Amino acid sequence: MNIHEIPFEEILQESVRVHGHLCPGQVLGVRLALLGLRLIGIKDPRGAERKKFMVFVEIDRCATDAIQSVTGASLGKRSLKFYDYGIMAATFLNLETGKAFRVLAREEAREKARKYFPHISDRYRQQLEAYRVMSEEELFEVQEVEVQVSEFDLPGRPRRRVRCEACGCWVQDGRDREVGGRVLCPPCAEGGYFRVRRKLEQIPG
Repeated sequence: MNIHEIPFEEILQESVRVHGHLCPGQVLGVRLALLGLRLIGIKDPRGAERKKFMVFVEIDRCATDAIQSVTGASLGKRSLKFYDYGIMAATFLNLETGKAFRVLAREEAREKARKYFPHISDRYRQQLEAYRVMSEEELFEVQEVEVQVSEFDLPGRPRRRVRCEACGCWVQDGRDREVGGRVLCPPCAEGGYFRVRRKLEQIPG
């Protein structure tokens, strides 16, 4: 199935179903994803070509859900990577050709939305409607880029699995660290986002 032949509104509605509500970020994210796929020559992202590309997203906002919905890329499939840059952008990489393009949402598109629908006073609604019809050049900046992907980041079975010598957790995909001659997991080596208060002897029922 060629995703570029499916009506835009049909793709958008599926994205809304996944995300939970319609918003400007959904419209923007769907259009960004379709552009990115087209740039790297992917027509059937959920079918025959699902293992031929990767997507790198740079923000944890509504548009990222849309990108995942359109492309079918996901963290669990290791075809979606998240870098917390706080930038409304995503990079699309064709694993067979090595071609990669970074697509960034233009900040000025917010203001241009007013010109398309000046009779709509609500800016949120203005953007919602304008992002549907604005040109790709008005909405996005595109950069051709190079992306070096480690063998540990590629889709497929884990290429390395070791046990942390401090806490005993198993660490996959080369995320372990060697500190003072010991193999450690990232939280033990560098500190984690959590602090263990106690280990439960029984799981509450």
